[in-house]
Amino acid sequence: MNILMLNPPFKKRFSRESRSPAVTKSGTFYYPMWLAYATAVLEKSGFNVKLIDAPAKDLKIEDILKIIKNFLPHLVVINTSTPSIYKDIECGQAIKKANKEIFILMVGRHVSALPDKTMSNALCIDGIALGEYDYTVRDLAFELDKKEANLTSVEGLIWRDSSGYIHKNYLRKFIENLDDIPFVSEVYKKHLDIYDYFYAHSRYPIVTMVTGRGCPYRCFYCCYPQTMFGHKLRLRTPKNIADEFIWIKNNISFAKEIMIEDDTFTVNKKHAEELAERLIEIKNRIPFSANSRADITDYNLLKKLKRAGCRLLCVGFESGNQKILDNMKKGLQISEAIEFSKLCKRVGILIHGCFIVGNPGETKDTLEETLEFAKKINPDTVQFYPLMVYPGTEAYDWAKNNNYLISEDYSFWLNREGGHSTVIDNPELPSRYLIWFCNKARKEFYLRPNYIFRKIWQSTKSFSEAYRNIKSFKKFIKYLIYR
Repeated sequence: MNILMLNPPFKKRFSRESRSPAVTKSGTFYYPMWLAYATAVLEKSGFNVKLIDAPAKDLKIEDILKIIKNFLPHLVVINTSTPSIYKDIECGQAIKKANKEIFILMVGRHVSALPDKTMSNALCIDGIALGEYDYTVRDLAFELDKKEANLTSVEGLIWRDSSGYIHKNYLRKFIENLDDIPFVSEVYKKHLDIYDYFYAHSRYPIVTMVTGRGCPYRCFYCCYPQTMFGHKLRLRTPKNIADEFIWIKNNISFAKEIMIEDDTFTVNKKHAEELAERLIEIKNRIPFSANSRADITDYNLLKKLKRAGCRLLCVGFESGNQKILDNMKKGLQISEAIEFSKLCKRVGILIHGCFIVGNPGETKDTLEETLEFAKKINPDTVQFYPLMVYPGTEAYDWAKNNNYLISEDYSFWLNREGGHSTVIDNPELPSRYLIWFCNKARKEFYLRPNYIFRKIWQSTKSFSEAYRNIKSFKKFIKYLIYR
């Protein structure tokens, strides 16, 4: 059976897989990673699969219909996000109109959070795979491949029968043995153009993967644990991860960096240390970056990660005010963040710092505290963006219950260019002020003479760093001079 895994058309270089889907200011563009993992599972199960990333190549719906006409899939799996959901449904409608026999399945955080609303508003959709969907898609494909499919047996599936009745199957348990899932990097090489993908804080070209799923922390804004992968941490074995590093080195030799896209790679410090030891043992030569918390104050662990090839840690500092951090349930102390930043500089690990403005209890004074804090810890790169709330998260419920939502029209989650546009209008901090402050913060941070000199010096020391800095700067400069 032929299966099309589709990251559908929307705005060019729109990253659905980002924790805050948008067209980024820095040019960062994510792999359709979760679609790729599910593709790996399907191919392992013997299905003929095609993975298409429309935003990467700026494909239109007409282009997708041509692909479908030639490929003749029985099942089309459509990736979704909150800002793009109307266009995602429109794509499903076009496919269904072209071929009524195709089973249209939608996946992703938005439809997992709002399955009933999505199914009711989009008759073209035959089903939704809730949450972690790798095995749900696989089991659905097995059933559809039979002469008489029994969809009631597919855990994690919501589906519509021929009479229009919507069935809700049992929820699927999370995957415990992640080593059973094939390497996502193999899927990238087979189906995608690796040069399409870029992270502004990392060397180019880059390959992304995860070493674990689920996060035990309860940050009220974070969408993946709340809508897709849960709060129980599940990890690949260090050997399995190291084997993928070796595979990338041997088969994607031009990759300059690996990005570990776990919600928090360092949440299990023992596992992080064991992986570092394994990478040192195999003499890993591919630099890697990873998402991390700012509560690592273990110098020896950071030193070992550096020896293993860790070049950069992407860290959610979020705020420079302790009360605001507590309000958003970050579980982080300002003192820990300061110590972490000092230790990273001491061992030579770069930091990309993320800051969110507009959280519960935020004032103009706390915003300024955050900006001064960012300057104080002085990461290699930073991003400031307004709080983005998505259905299924505690942050969304907070905004809705307090009547802070400007609109529940999901197209308002982006501006005309596809960038973030906050939909929160707190009387104390209107949405326009939050956007203004983010622009101001970027300018004040990046246009400091000392910072500019440091980036020039960094670029003279490494061609890879110079290429990254120049590529990012060319995309980013218009936002620094924006008024």
